[in-house]
Amino acid sequence: MKRLVVLALCGLFASSGVLAQRLPENVVPDSYDLKFEPDLATATFAGDETIHVHLQKSATSIVLNSAEIEFKEVWIGSADFKQAAAVTKDDKNETATLTVPSAVPAGPADIHIRFTGILNDKLRGFYLSQTARRRYAVTQFEATDARRAFPSFDEPAYKAVFRVALVVDKGDTAISNGKIVSDTPGPGSGKHTLQFSDSPKMSSYLVAMMVGDFACIQGGADGIPIRVCAVPEKKDLLSYALLSAENILKFYDTYYQIKYPYQKLDIIAFPDFSAGAMENVAAITYRETLLTIDDKNASVDAHQAVVAVLAHEMAHMWFGDLVTMKWWDDIWLNEGFATWMSFKPTEAWKPEWHFERGEIQETGASLSTDSIASVRAIRAKAETPAEIGTLFDGIAYGKAASVLRMVEAYVGPEVFRKGANAYLEKHAYANATAEDFWNQMAATSEKPVDGIMASFIQQSGAPLVTVVKTECGVKVVQSARHKKKMSVTQVTLSQERYFADAAKLTAGSQEIWRIPVSLRPAGSKDATYVLLAQRQRTFELPGCAAWVYANAGGRGYYRSNYDAATLAKMSAELEASFSPEERIHFLGDEWAMVRVGRLSVGDYLDTLEKMKAERSRAVVGVMMGRFGELHDTIVSAAERPAFEKWVREFLRPMATELGESPTPGESDDRRGLRSDVFGTLASYGRDPQLLARSRALVEQYMRDPNSVEAALAGNALNVSALDGTAELYNRYLEHMKTAKTPEEYYNYFGALTQFPGADLAKRTMDLTLGPEVKNQDLFFLGGLLGNVDIQPAAWELFKSNFPAIKEKAGASLSAGFAALAGSFCDEKLRDDSQDFFSSQNLPGSERPLQNAKDHVNACIELRSLQQANLSAYLKKLPAKESANANH
Repeated sequence: MKRLVVLALCGLFASSGVLAQRLPENVVPDSYDLKFEPDLATATFAGDETIHVHLQKSATSIVLNSAEIEFKEVWIGSADFKQAAAVTKDDKNETATLTVPSAVPAGPADIHIRFTGILNDKLRGFYLSQTARRRYAVTQFEATDARRAFPSFDEPAYKAVFRVALVVDKGDTAISNGKIVSDTPGPGSGKHTLQFSDSPKMSSYLVAMMVGDFACIQGGADGIPIRVCAVPEKKDLLSYALLSAENILKFYDTYYQIKYPYQKLDIIAFPDFSAGAMENVAAITYRETLLTIDDKNASVDAHQAVVAVLAHEMAHMWFGDLVTMKWWDDIWLNEGFATWMSFKPTEAWKPEWHFERGEIQETGASLSTDSIASVRAIRAKAETPAEIGTLFDGIAYGKAASVLRMVEAYVGPEVFRKGANAYLEKHAYANATAEDFWNQMAATSEKPVDGIMASFIQQSGAPLVTVVKTECGVKVVQSARHKKKMSVTQVTLSQERYFADAAKLTAGSQEIWRIPVSLRPAGSKDATYVLLAQRQRTFELPGCAAWVYANAGGRGYYRSNYDAATLAKMSAELEASFSPEERIHFLGDEWAMVRVGRLSVGDYLDTLEKMKAERSRAVVGVMMGRFGELHDTIVSAAERPAFEKWVREFLRPMATELGESPTPGESDDRRGLRSDVFGTLASYGRDPQLLARSRALVEQYMRDPNSVEAALAGNALNVSALDGTAELYNRYLEHMKTAKTPEEYYNYFGALTQFPGADLAKRTMDLTLGPEVKNQDLFFLGGLLGNVDIQPAAWELFKSNFPAIKEKAGASLSAGFAALAGSFCDEKLRDDSQDFFSSQNLPGSERPLQNAKDHVNACIELRSLQQANLSAYLKKLPAKESANANH
């Protein structure tokens, strides 16, 4: 499942519970016969199911998962002997115990249940999705919500075959995991029954059902039919998704030895969806904004998001669906693999997008997430639905993918591919554990991958590798005939856990990783892998090098640190001697040292000055990536104009070179870079020329959305909102309501959170809580809290409206709001937000709340360590801007 990166609200459910919620192991399902009749008008459904099971030993009771289900009739037995069963529901543990008078013997048996349920409005289970025109019935079962649609053995290890039938209105269709094999009238007038082909053996959370008047476009790849579907109003926005799916499937059929393992592939967008997308077997479901775009006019980022998310979800057809983790503590086997794999088809199909650089950006982001003391390990205990929900986070996705990326680079891409395929073939249509994977990879590669991965998967945090010293020397090598002297470079490496907390980093911790360190000496393009498995060790490299870079290729999942002299030498050669991927990682490592006071922020900005000729969008994105933090939370209010002046001086030459509008034949990388630079220069440089340009672009966009590049328009809307009036707010709101595409809608919606003043913040809060905004979009409240100019007022608004927020979100989404306590960089707001969320007793908020506190503390400490250094650096700048500042 692809979580929304914006806030991951729907990924943080709960974190308390006991072992009692695991089902007994005596009964194993083989297959389900399921029939549903949803009533869209009353938001209810009726169901009829027969579960064909196997009992390991005789029993008088069977325990199933069930939530929000009303049992009408239950019997257990076989064709020869059936017994009516009494039902005892345990709502807290989401189970139902079926008890019969006489013991059911060991062996095969059938469980038959007639039941009813509700089509809820909380985006989980079997639920309602709605447009202005009509209702739809759709599903979202991961992680533990199949039980809200039908009583089931709702644990991933209980794989079974599912035979689904849906009784729907005559004018509607339905989509499920299988193909439609029959369509018969009735029962009753105005209805027809759609029977779907048997599913493959799969986990219950991968079952999917959609009912409504979906409109689809069709294509295919490698003999597999592909449909992309949406509500009829969005049908003309599906062509790029279909083209992308066809190309991605072709790539995966060459990478995997097992060809696409299902009969068809449907991809369906809903108006209401909690996550980004969901990898149901052969029926991937989506949030509209990540699938439906205007191919001709959408931004580069919108196109890239369609491809990236599709690649992630389609990778799940193998990693997650064909082979599924045995239990949720290994959810990284699904999400980490899909995240790692998703870059590959994009790099092959769209090399001009340079997604290989995006991989290193993702590693850097994951290292930042992993830098706080309270962060969890990749493999973490989870037993209850509440605990399981907390595992869908940046650790399961980004960190796990980054560790896989490091191991792939260490063993070699082809060896890794061979090992991954062996793992898939061995566990196809079954379940696996972390040990199954790393043992297979160790056997295939004949390298200690098992030890390496165990150290990164089972420990929290990430290592900091310090190049303690680099010395040139002479080594005598004895050959068969004579002795030979050769120059060598001795490199001493040490490791410790990195904390974005200077005191904790100084105090140290006990973790030791087995780290494949990729060493590259100055003047060489070749790297040598060494395995650092001790606190400190010295290695030898041939030749005499002025410096040794300790993360060649940038794929290592660790921070690296150097003495000041070595750092100065390397930073002077970044353009000439470092690849774009290495430059991205290098800057991340420097900033990590800034965070803990081991490097002055002035030295970091000097490194950026040496890189002013950089034009790779990914690298420039990292270069500009700290400007917002420096501008909003680190620099003092008195020095902010001086920092804005520095930003103008730094970015104006690049902006001038890029020009105001695209040129014929321009690359997507350059087009995206123009928009990025525009937004940063206007927002954090407060460049007068670009502020005026922003207002002009906004007027043009409101007259004709297709006349302005969409990403540029989004930035212009945000920039103009920073000092916007109530009149401009009203115009944004009107255009938001009449937007023709999801991208246009969210461009306006996001910009509403950037307006100044408590009155407009209240209007945005009221709008978000009203009927015009879907509960899937509640995460935009994070934009209000992220607006530093109105942060205290926005926080008071949030607290006073929290009962309404919880009501609209529902229990499953509410716990995630605790993460918003990490929005601040202020002691008073930190303490108040911690007290507030603690008093709410939100299930599952404990860890995200502690994570949030650690993030705020790190920000406060960074300001205390670097504000004076930044002030001193800015005071050294020339008093007047250069001549090109004239307008």
